[in-house]
Amino acid sequence: MKIKTLFLVAFLSINQLFSQNIQSPSEFLGYEIGSRFTKHHKVVDYFDYVSKSLPNVKLEKYGETNEHRPLYVSYISSEENIKNLEEIRKSNLSQTGILKGNADSKVAIIWLSYNVHGNEASSTEASMLTLYELVTSKKDWLKNTLVIMDPCINPDGRERYVNWYNQVKSTPFDISQDAKEHYEPWPGGRPNHYLFDLNRDWAWATQVETQQRLKVYNKWMPHIHVDFHEQFINNPYYFAPAAAPFHEIITEWQRNFQTEIGKNHAKYFDKEGWLYFTKESFDLLYPSYGDTYPTYMGAIGMTYEQAGHGRAGLGIQTDKGEVLTLKDRALHHMTTGISTVEIASKNAEKLNNEFKKFFDNSNLMYKSYVLKNDNPDKTARLKKLLDKHEISYEFATNGIAKGFQYSISEEGKINTSNGDLVIHTNQPKGKMVNVLFEPKAFLADSLTYDITAWSIPYAHGFEAIASKTMINSTKSIAKETITNLVDKNAYAYISKWNSLDDAVFLGDLLEENITPRFSEKPFSIEGKSYERGSLIILRNDNKSENFDEKLIEIANKNQRKLQAVSTGFVSSGPDFGSPSVKPINKQKIALLSGEGTSSLGFGEIWHFFETELQYPITILNSDYFGRINLSNFDVLIIPDGYYDDFLSKNTLEKITSWVQSGGTLIAIDNALQSFADKEGFALKSKETEKETNKNLTPYADLERKSVKDLITGAIFKSKVDNTHPLAFGYKDTYFSLKLGNKSYSYLEKGINVAYFTEASKNISGYAGSLAVKNIPESLLFGEEQKGRGSIIYMVDNPLFRSFWDNGKLFLANAVFLLNSDIIKK
Repeated sequence: MKIKTLFLVAFLSINQLFSQNIQSPSEFLGYEIGSRFTKHHKVVDYFDYVSKSLPNVKLEKYGETNEHRPLYVSYISSEENIKNLEEIRKSNLSQTGILKGNADSKVAIIWLSYNVHGNEASSTEASMLTLYELVTSKKDWLKNTLVIMDPCINPDGRERYVNWYNQVKSTPFDISQDAKEHYEPWPGGRPNHYLFDLNRDWAWATQVETQQRLKVYNKWMPHIHVDFHEQFINNPYYFAPAAAPFHEIITEWQRNFQTEIGKNHAKYFDKEGWLYFTKESFDLLYPSYGDTYPTYMGAIGMTYEQAGHGRAGLGIQTDKGEVLTLKDRALHHMTTGISTVEIASKNAEKLNNEFKKFFDNSNLMYKSYVLKNDNPDKTARLKKLLDKHEISYEFATNGIAKGFQYSISEEGKINTSNGDLVIHTNQPKGKMVNVLFEPKAFLADSLTYDITAWSIPYAHGFEAIASKTMINSTKSIAKETITNLVDKNAYAYISKWNSLDDAVFLGDLLEENITPRFSEKPFSIEGKSYERGSLIILRNDNKSENFDEKLIEIANKNQRKLQAVSTGFVSSGPDFGSPSVKPINKQKIALLSGEGTSSLGFGEIWHFFETELQYPITILNSDYFGRINLSNFDVLIIPDGYYDDFLSKNTLEKITSWVQSGGTLIAIDNALQSFADKEGFALKSKETEKETNKNLTPYADLERKSVKDLITGAIFKSKVDNTHPLAFGYKDTYFSLKLGNKSYSYLEKGINVAYFTEASKNISGYAGSLAVKNIPESLLFGEEQKGRGSIIYMVDNPLFRSFWDNGKLFLANAVFLLNSDIIKK
């Protein structure tokens, strides 16, 4: 017994000595933190070194980026807690109701996320400092806390920024704001590979980084989550409590504990004389942030913002004449990170108790959301999103659902049937369900940091009911697998056209050199009726020996139902040889990038074609656009952006000539301003009404009064001419997310495919009293025909952040169904 005791004492002494001798980040890397930017692989090396050196640290790879950089989280706690990691995890999930079991958890779980924006690079440096402090001088706080650290959420963006900075910086670094090292080139390091803002992707999970991170997040459901950021160089440091508006689902405890955390930070900042501010700028409403998403999952979600951003580099002189260094920035972030763990340790039991209370959803107004399964493809896409968040759903039974009806924005009812989705709020993540599906979020303050409307039934294009009573449902329904068979006697094969999945199928056909056609008019044949846009794959257009086998293979892979017909003579509508049944040739698509282009707008389109349509595009750059031979392309897409310098008179003439020869130009969002009100183009601006005597407004009220001119992501109902190919597959109404106050008149010389009528009004989200007056009788999507080609004007972005799912088919239609029968010489 004495020998065992002596051995244990010796082991603990050696372990304590070893932990004290662990190398600091500076010792391991060979340079002082803040004297240079650390490459991502070296950050990983340090976290790996610590985890292999200490028994109370565990490193786990959870994924990989588009550019094949690894994604890691590190678990830091006491040695005993690390040994019992799985028990702690299960006990915590039992508090939420996700797992059954013992809910007596006493360990506070804190998740610290760094560098979601790649050029806000000080936080990854701080992560190494924070790790070292936790495992050395702050070990006592780890007895009742588990700290999960993600040292770099966005390695691709960070490396883009760091590589650029290292190439251009002066030695020593230049603190002048005019120096080259303080001006990032397009597209900057902020976004990920596909130029998405990962801090706005938590709820929509369109990016691989988010998708892989959520799998780990859902396993743990932490009590506190901190997202470390940087803001502009003249702002000091921002920490909790957050600004209004707070979503009404946020509990009083969550709000109050943010204040307690902020007071703890202030204690350290006050001691050092560091400047900071709270309760301004960063609200808790939009659900897809790194602070709001965790908050709606029961955590204390917070954003910490250090002055710096991509401009700061290793050091920059602020407008106040002070020199802001990377060393300072990393130190500040380390301080708030350590302070967060401290106050969590002091309140571990209270954190667990209040966390458990959050998952009581009995007081939620809406008990069920019912979404009609009018389009199984849309239903399948929504189910995939819900699966990413591990949100449960069931299926309706035959009956009637009453409640708020989304399509009419008032109380109504719909008939339910098997296959209709039902999402109940009496599940562990019921509050998140409420936030994502509620028709209209309560807005206590119009001054917000992001969009104010996002309701999934509108975004995904569903007829839906929000019910205050529980809707009857069943847990599962039979899943149909489509298996098409070869029919050598088929004159043609027919496939529907009403979803993005149909467009993916079409892209696959074109890539395999199968030429389909589409019907501009409804038709019926052999006892079946087909809508406009239906694909018709004729044997006469595809004379290869293995045509049938290749077609069937592609259709089965895409789970598209083909109907074989023995004739082209229809019962009603156009016969298959009619001019109204047009061939779809393989479209060669160009996408503009570079200066003037919104990197986010470009990224949405790039990501859409490569990961969703999986159809090739050629990326052009504005720098050399003048040398491009546009006749090599059928479609040119100009994303959201500001092109006053790029789209000169000569460039517009070049583009116009190409359109007249049969090209399709697609201009999106702010790109329309380069065509509006110019000679030779049909697009005309609607002037926004201005309020008089604005100069008499008190200075203190100017910011609040300015929002009257703004639309901060609000939903409006539009009218759709679904007899036009741009709108094939749509119903006669469409809910659009409007992101700004710019409006355009109906096209007098063109086709108004989707538009806001005189009766159009704001359905959800904030729209300023002046800005909203310009929406009625304005354009949404339109076509201006020029020669053999056309210009497609898309006033609102149909792909916004890739989460506005119901807009995506409009872009696919514009690419594949307009002028696609034209073969350019």
